[in-house]
Amino acid sequence: MSKPHAAAGRRWLEDWLQTIWRSQGPVSTLLLPLARLYGAVSRQRMAQQARHAWRAPVPVIVIGNILVGGTGKTPVTQAVCQALLAHGHHPGLISRGYGSRIGTEPHLSDSHQDSNWLGDEPALLHAATGAPVAVHPQRALAARALLAAHPEIDVLIADDGLQHRALARDLEIIVQDSRGIGNGRLLPAGPLRELPARLTQANWLITHLAPHEANASLGSQPAGVAQITMRLQPDYLIQVSTQTRLSWPDWQARFGHEICHAAAGIGQPQRFFQMLRHAGLTLGQTLASPDHQAPDPAQLRALPPGPILITAKDAVKYTDPDDHRLWTVYPTPRFSDPNWLDALVRQI
Repeated sequence: MSKPHAAAGRRWLEDWLQTIWRSQGPVSTLLLPLARLYGAVSRQRMAQQARHAWRAPVPVIVIGNILVGGTGKTPVTQAVCQALLAHGHHPGLISRGYGSRIGTEPHLSDSHQDSNWLGDEPALLHAATGAPVAVHPQRALAARALLAAHPEIDVLIADDGLQHRALARDLEIIVQDSRGIGNGRLLPAGPLRELPARLTQANWLITHLAPHEANASLGSQPAGVAQITMRLQPDYLIQVSTQTRLSWPDWQARFGHEICHAAAGIGQPQRFFQMLRHAGLTLGQTLASPDHQAPDPAQLRALPPGPILITAKDAVKYTDPDDHRLWTVYPTPRFSDPNWLDALVRQI
């Protein structure tokens, strides 16, 4: 099977799963025995990790989710890191490093900064913030290596480490989207890594909504947790071939009258396309690749004339930079409570 066909098949599977996870239908119900097994094994693993958790000598902020499929952790992680930097802290980032071939030793951004070495999201976060990064499936091992290499670090941010209890944490931020808890069931009968009650243990619950989505679409939410909504909007774009940077208003004035195309290899590509439409663009064709997989260069070259917009997560691993139509969109988050980051820094 060719690479584009394999990617299309994987994308179809991801979308199909999201569809059956919207309700407690027959397919979901058939998978309940596997969900119970998953829950039992997962709880046992996390309890064992927690009993022997390593406590870092600096505060640890964990940012994660209980919902699979791209909730928007990366912009939240970037915002937290930038807030800490603005207040004079020296944060370090640790992550699993999905997509990077990691052996026994952690990979540090001191050696390389590309996505093959760090993984796409850690590479993107390092490029956006300049904060040092270490990646390894064992987050405590990554944390030790990063602190040893950078003794100035006074706060650790663990990206996507909510279910990794081997690293003790001081603050937790859970990120969800308009799916809420889906059908309320654990994998594979539903979209949840942990039961819905886990949301009540967070310090902050961030809900990532598309520009057109209303808060009411979430239904009931856990009481006693600081809840904030986040929406993304385009901030600036960079042309992949020349690295020309334009603000969103300048880019829109120059190209916004054309029919544009968009491609995204993220968990929820439709949310990216909706953001662009809401910002005033007319989209012709859209290409959705599986999460963590950059759009196929041949498919992009085959698109009709017009600018092609891709995500920053795709840009860090894109291997064919010569198409002058390609522009990377860098969004900025808008939080319902703009002061929540200051409150987080005060807690640190």
